[in-house]
Amino acid sequence: MGIKLFRVEFASTVFKEERKVGIMLKTRFFVMSLVFAAMLSTNACLLAQATAATTAAPLPSQILTAKKVFISNAGGNTVFWSGAITRPYNEFYAAIQNWGRYEIAAGPADADLVLQISYSDPITGVIDHTLCVSNCASYSPQFKLVLLDTKTQTVLWTFTEKLQAVDKKHRSAEDNFEDAIGKLVGDLKALTAQLAAAAK
Repeated sequence: MGIKLFRVEFASTVFKEERKVGIMLKTRFFVMSLVFAAMLSTNACLLAQATAATTAAPLPSQILTAKKVFISNAGGNTVFWSGAITRPYNEFYAAIQNWGRYEIAAGPADADLVLQISYSDPITGVIDHTLCVSNCASYSPQFKLVLLDTKTQTVLWTFTEKLQAVDKKHRSAEDNFEDAIGKLVGDLKALTAQLAAAAK
């Protein structure tokens, strides 16, 4: 009889331990589930906030509503092309004229918008001195187009296009020059198209 009682008590103790372990595991699983759910909820909130923060800002309406533009030549500090110093201005002027989107005014007072083109050749790095003799700086020739409101002289938009280095893909400096000017005009066309689409 004593042996039987011992077996019953022993079995009861084992059952209680197993039940205790099971409860602990379930509790841990429940807590971990709550933590995981909280993390998902936090991430969802952060994602929503990030999406809201990256919502496109309104574009300047003056660029779309402008009828007349004055093209300004702001020049630059270095000439990195063949031909006249006014070549970027002349080619940009001709491209805007051929586009036909804006009427070109003779002076800024008669225009709704100023398109100011300029050029620069800033130093972007230094070449290894073992590979050069005198001038060891590397440059990044580029054209810049600034859109200004004639009434307030406020800068509304800025585009910058770099001239590609001559390589297998870009075979000549002349082609790269034409490409950069064409990209500036393309940037302006894309912006006005975006404005027109947003206005509908």
